[in-house]
Amino acid sequence: MLASTTRATKDQPVITWSIIGLCVLIYVLQLLPNSPVTSALLYYPPYTYTEPWRMVTALFVHSPTSFLHILFNMYSLFVIGPMMERIVGRVRFLALYLLSGFGGSVAVLLLAPGTAVVGASGAIFGLLAALFLIQRKLGGNSVQLLIVIGLNLVIGFLPGVNVAWQAHVGGLVVGGVVALVYLRTRRIDQRTVQILAVTGVFVALVVLTLVRLYAF
Repeated sequence: MLASTTRATKDQPVITWSIIGLCVLIYVLQLLPNSPVTSALLYYPPYTYTEPWRMVTALFVHSPTSFLHILFNMYSLFVIGPMMERIVGRVRFLALYLLSGFGGSVAVLLLAPGTAVVGASGAIFGLLAALFLIQRKLGGNSVQLLIVIGLNLVIGFLPGVNVAWQAHVGGLVVGGVVALVYLRTRRIDQRTVQILAVTGVFVALVVLTLVRLYAF
C-alpha cells in the first residue's frame, strides 16, 4: 500500500478505462472525413491566450495520420494506469494524470512555443515518474522502469523523430512532484495538506503559463 489514506482495492480502474475509451472515441471522430476534431482540440501555444483549455484537451487527441501514436500511448496507459489508480486511488490518479499532461503543455509553451502538439505522452510520463518514485519508496526494483523512462526520453531527442520531447520532460517533472506530495502526505490527518499541495502544483503551472504569455 502507498499509505493509510490510499488502499489498493479490487475495484476496476474506472478512470483509466474511461480515459482510454475517451481517447479511442475521439480518435475515431478524428478519422471522419473533414473532421474538425483535431484542429479543435490540439494544443498550439499561440492559442493559449484565447483557448487555454487546449493545454488539457490535447491529452485526449492523437495524430490521425499515425495509428502507432495512439496505439503506443493507450497500451502504456493500459499497462501503467490500473496499477497506479489502485495504488493512489481514483481521485489522486486523475489529478496526477491531468496535472502531468498540463505540465507537458506548459513545457511546450516554455520551450517550443511554435510547436503544435497532441497526445497523452506527457501525462503518461508523469505516471511513469510517479510509479518510479513510489516503487523506490516501497523498496521495489525500479531499475527496469528507469531504463524504460530513459529510453523513451532519448527517443524524443533523436533527429527525424517527430516527438514533442518538451511535453515528455514537463510531464515527467510534474508527475514526480505530485508523487512526492502523495508520498509525504500519506496520513489521514495530512489530507488537507495534500489537497493544498496538489492545488499548489496547479497554481504554479498556471503562474508559469501567465508569465510566459506576458513575456511574448
